[in-house]
Amino acid sequence: MVNDLGFLALALSALLAAYAAVAAWWSTRHRDERWLESARNAAVSTAPLLTVACAAVVYNLLAGNFQIYYVYNVSARAMPPFLKATALWGGQAGSILFWTWLMSLFAAAVLLRKWEVDRPLLPWVIVVTMLTLLFFQGLSLFVASPFERLWQDPVSGEVVRRVWRPTGYVPLVPLDGTGLNPLLRHPGMIGHPPTLYLGFVGFVIPYAFAMAALITRRSIDDRWIRTTRRWTLVAWLFLSLGLLLGGRWAYDVLGWGGFWGWDPVENAALMPWLTGTAFLHSVMIQEKRGMLKVWNMVLIILTYSLVIFGTFITRSGVISSVHSFTQSAIGPAFFTFITVTFLASLALLTSRLDTLRSENILENFLSREAAFLVNNLLFLGITFAVFWGTISPMVTELITGEKITVGPPYYDQVTGPLFGALVLLMGLAPLLAWRRQSLPHLARKLLWPFIGSILIGIGLAMLGYRSPAALFGFWLVAFVGLITLLEFWKGAQARRRTRGESWPVALARLISRHRRRYGGYMIHLGVLMMALGVIGTHFYQQETEATLALGEQLDFGPYTLQFDNLRAYSLEGGDRQVTEAVLTIYKDGRPVRTLRPRRDFFISAQQPMTIPSVWSRPQEDLYALLIAWETDPELTATFKVYINPLINWLWLGGLTFVLGTVVAAWPEPAIQQRWKLVLQREPMPEVA
Repeated sequence: MVNDLGFLALALSALLAAYAAVAAWWSTRHRDERWLESARNAAVSTAPLLTVACAAVVYNLLAGNFQIYYVYNVSARAMPPFLKATALWGGQAGSILFWTWLMSLFAAAVLLRKWEVDRPLLPWVIVVTMLTLLFFQGLSLFVASPFERLWQDPVSGEVVRRVWRPTGYVPLVPLDGTGLNPLLRHPGMIGHPPTLYLGFVGFVIPYAFAMAALITRRSIDDRWIRTTRRWTLVAWLFLSLGLLLGGRWAYDVLGWGGFWGWDPVENAALMPWLTGTAFLHSVMIQEKRGMLKVWNMVLIILTYSLVIFGTFITRSGVISSVHSFTQSAIGPAFFTFITVTFLASLALLTSRLDTLRSENILENFLSREAAFLVNNLLFLGITFAVFWGTISPMVTELITGEKITVGPPYYDQVTGPLFGALVLLMGLAPLLAWRRQSLPHLARKLLWPFIGSILIGIGLAMLGYRSPAALFGFWLVAFVGLITLLEFWKGAQARRRTRGESWPVALARLISRHRRRYGGYMIHLGVLMMALGVIGTHFYQQETEATLALGEQLDFGPYTLQFDNLRAYSLEGGDRQVTEAVLTIYKDGRPVRTLRPRRDFFISAQQPMTIPSVWSRPQEDLYALLIAWETDPELTATFKVYINPLINWLWLGGLTFVLGTVVAAWPEPAIQQRWKLVLQREPMPEVA
């Protein structure tokens, strides 16, 4: 009954999405507000209906209804309730429905806002969002349905998957399910897909506004950018958070001592983040100077296409095999949708080039506009490098039939210098003036940060850091960090002089009064802290592997590790068999910590999982893994141990990054907001 209700709610939501798109289009043809309001109400109604559909899947998971194929495939009786609920996004069919539900929530939130000023855009925003939603609803209905039941022919024994009972078939109800992939049971993976999907669906909103502005020829101004700025920041925030949680999951679960492996799933999420970041920076030029209008349209089209491409990469089966992609209905459906929407968007953009003429030209290469343009090119360069590294194995397999692997060395060599250039621009661009910057004036601004960073670099070299690449990286982080901190200091100092405020009060009020600017600086500081973590682990990570008898010790760096015990126990009703080692860590002859690395085996899934034990400190992590063990003729265990310098600066930087994004996206006070709209950009003559 509940399963049928969920399926019918999904089907009805698809009908309403189709109706909303048609009714909104019809309202533009006949200029009839009644049709537009009807379309708006229908579009908003998809959200509660899809909420019912998702709730039905969660109910099936919690109830252990194993006749439902999706429940059988991702759940098991021994799983705790919270894991059963989060299995909603643990498999293909559930995750597509979850994506669809989140998309409907974003669309409803946008359509419920006041539309007095942007009323001409409303019909086409409805059309674009509902067509995107309808595609994913179609996938959930006809290609990857989480409502399919298992049915068996009592004569032949044939098993089929159908929502409704085929004639002559009887229900097939397995006693238990296969369970969720053990690697997906980590708290980081519970939060990673929702935040990632929120970022994905969030970028549909600025894309819809961009297409609406082009269709209505209102792309001549930047109203659509101001309207969608906060939506873009929210999408970017969630996508950033999803990437961070994915990195933490990899660090805690995959057992290789790293946080980013450049695999296709990671790359699929990174690419829209890169183009989205370029878009966020590039629209500032359009707001301030009326430039790069065509470029910004290209960026948001690319971001939307890469969002769909990212979902396609992770859900089509193309990663495991090009042949499984061609044999699956979902792969060709995604490919067709991406191709059609991308080409249609470019065709629309080409037909509206006359509305996108720049109001100004680039006057000087030493200006903020030029720095932002170079910033954009660097982001696009990294995106292309990642895109090619992701698809080239698939292209090669399709042409030659042979599988190849593009590993981290390719990505590190190609993207490393580009990321370094981005970090440098991150420090320089905010110091540059619009239109034209005086070189002597810029040199005076950079003098003290440059001297300070050189002294820091010399100090690190004297402390024993010898790698030229690492020293350059540390110098670059110090240089840009000092530039950014100096901006905070100068702003707070000005408030102290004029208002007599204390340092903490002056700094807090400075940030609260100029959220967009100083929120951006906080984001930059977060990036610099993350860069410290990347440099430390990439250049100075230490690794060893050893087999120890009970009571034997291993000297590794400044630590001594002693193997003291090995014990076995079970969890989750016996389905999870745990083998845990006890390592006592000594430093300077004194015991300082006990680590308990584990190796779990899930009986229902017939899959092992290595769980590291980590001692975290600001300067480094000691990261231990239990690889294997023997009990005959004596008890021995094999361990792999890493020292990961500065890794915790990566996580601290991520938190700072997220906090800065929240500050930058936080709504301004109403009075300030009205004045900002009035004073947004000085009038400038149009350049043909």
